[in-house]
Amino acid sequence: MAISLYDVSVTSFLQVLGGVSGFLDRGLSHFTDNNIDPNEVVDVRLFPDMLPFWFQISSVAHHSIDAIEGVRAGTFSPGGASPPLTYADLQKLVADAQAGLKALDAAEVNGFEGRDMAFVMGERRIPFTAEGFLLSFSLPNLHFHATTAYDILRTRGVPLGKRDYLGAMRVKT
Repeated sequence: MAISLYDVSVTSFLQVLGGVSGFLDRGLSHFTDNNIDPNEVVDVRLFPDMLPFWFQISSVAHHSIDAIEGVRAGTFSPGGASPPLTYADLQKLVADAQAGLKALDAAEVNGFEGRDMAFVMGERRIPFTAEGFLLSFSLPNLHFHATTAYDILRTRGVPLGKRDYLGAMRVKT
């Protein structure tokens, strides 16, 4: 059985976004229960030379729905939302990315297979096929930024476990 580009990209993106949405909700509950302003976490970094929480969540959206849009357009560049962002704004970014992914047509995404596209940053241009870009660039970046956001919430005492990160698994029913 062949696995489609839609199945390995969009459904994987949706699973990660579901996990991120869930752990953002758990974070908000934790902060509310402990009289902590959730906006205090927006600029938190794991280490001084790492980018803050808002960037991690923005990048989750950027490396999911925006990655598909980049493949559609033929180019993808660094980007995403920029501050100031509230915790609620970050939750909305994730919800909007989920809605955008759910609205995609599987046949259209599958039709991207083999299409040339490029990651463009300033004068630098890295050529990819659509599937090479989605699977070797955006999907790893999505996991990196989701994991970093998860870790930032853990450092703030949010009681999360691996199951919170995993989101809805595609189990046999």
